[in-house]
Amino acid sequence: MSTAAPALSPSFGAAPSADPAPPARPAAPAAPAQAVNKWAVAIAVALGAILELIDSSIVNVALTDMAASLGATIEQMSWVVTSYGIANVIILPLAAWLGHRFGKKRYFLFSLVGFTVASVMCGMSTSLPTLIVARVLQGLTGGGLMAKAQAILFETFPKEEQATAQGFFSAIVIAGPTIGPTLGGYIVTNIGWRWIFFVNLPLGVLAVMMVSMALPRDPPREARGSIDWTAIALLALGLGCLQTLLEEGNSEDWFDSRFIVAMTVVAAAGLTLFVARELRSKSPVVDLRVLRHRSLWAGSILSVVVGMALYGALFSVPLFAAQVMRFTSQQTGLLLLPGALVSALAMPFVARVVRRYPPRALIVVGALVLSVAVLWLSRLSPQTSQEDLTMPLMVRAFGQVLMFLPLSMATLGPIPRADIAAATGFYSLTRQLGGSIGIALLNTLLSHREAFHRSVLVEHLSATAPQVQAQLAATAAGLAAKGVAPLDAQQQALSLLDRSVNLQSAVMSFGDTFVMTAVLVLCTLPLVLLLGRPPQGAKVEVGH
Repeated sequence: MSTAAPALSPSFGAAPSADPAPPARPAAPAAPAQAVNKWAVAIAVALGAILELIDSSIVNVALTDMAASLGATIEQMSWVVTSYGIANVIILPLAAWLGHRFGKKRYFLFSLVGFTVASVMCGMSTSLPTLIVARVLQGLTGGGLMAKAQAILFETFPKEEQATAQGFFSAIVIAGPTIGPTLGGYIVTNIGWRWIFFVNLPLGVLAVMMVSMALPRDPPREARGSIDWTAIALLALGLGCLQTLLEEGNSEDWFDSRFIVAMTVVAAAGLTLFVARELRSKSPVVDLRVLRHRSLWAGSILSVVVGMALYGALFSVPLFAAQVMRFTSQQTGLLLLPGALVSALAMPFVARVVRRYPPRALIVVGALVLSVAVLWLSRLSPQTSQEDLTMPLMVRAFGQVLMFLPLSMATLGPIPRADIAAATGFYSLTRQLGGSIGIALLNTLLSHREAFHRSVLVEHLSATAPQVQAQLAATAAGLAAKGVAPLDAQQQALSLLDRSVNLQSAVMSFGDTFVMTAVLVLCTLPLVLLLGRPPQGAKVEVGH
């Protein structure tokens, strides 16, 4: 560990030595080298991170094409998404331990190479099982990219440039999931679904070369102890089953399904045994003792909510665009693009503002802006156009930026440096799980509220009501005037009325999901009072 101190001290402004003359000689050449390489490091790790972020959302727009090519159903293709999420969520809390055991640079390079190779395997898959295996490998290596990218990034920049570096990276974290559907829609429409994976090959090779050249060598590691394989197995079992029940719960009708009940029992048992084992271990693979810090557990709960708002809205809006507005994948991606640009442009501004104002105050402002935006989105109708959605989506993107960056600083800033790696892994996990929980809840809410609204509308549309009879007669007369047989015209008029009821109930259910998101964000705001104040010039590693 001591060999790394001289190399890092010029960047971080290490404490002055009692004898200033000797350190002046090595510090002189180190400073320029760091100044030349730091943005190369930033671009390299950001490139690796954005590969993972885009890939986590780009696949969704290609499922139909992939199903047709591989001879699978859409229900079977859902495991292409689920398998990635399960693998990703398992590796996130282990990333800090893996980085400490093997070295941050080695582990990041391993993750980059593994992710690139797995991407090529996905593109070359000729059957659903081989594609799922490749996606599992992608998820395991992709989680390492996100978890360690920021640790490397923030060790490279000096204190006075931390906010700039954080803003640069956070813009990618927020914009990445939005760019994915846009890029995926274009590639699937104009080239082919396999190229959503093959496109990672040149970018991955470039990132490997940049990381190899720009990052400093890992310091020699101390003697390593044995690996607690039992703890790792319990963690994988618990989180894997938890992610599975979140992703498959709605399609399996939740606890009416024996499969979901089994997943719940195994997840609860696995995670309980894992926690008990880790709290007794002297060298845990996941240090849960960091939860003694109040700002971490409070910020992690808020992180779940932010994840739900971020990924839940990214789930609801494309679904509304596809089902109600009849948008293609490419049109849906273009609908989300302005919000991604707002996120990228707003992040440097927020990075400057967060230096002048308390993070907790900015989180409250961001939550209010986000709530206003999603309530704005709740005013949907069958006549909603792209222009109607663009402005609230841009406001929503700005509100999320105002929450995202200050929340990371308020959560992780007060934590001692010795605990920051473990705290970052846990914080990353909560946002990932927040996204999964948000999508699961919103998906279930959509189904239930759509059924509810349909029953209410049907109750008020009795076939014997004069207004309904007049509307059906007018529709049937219009169809008959176009040459449709009278009996067929009556049947088609009833079918059109039923379709109109289904459309209206779907629109109302989407509005309910946005209202629920706003209420959830506002209800968790009191947790802001439990967040700490990051020390002046604190170095913060932001989560996934």
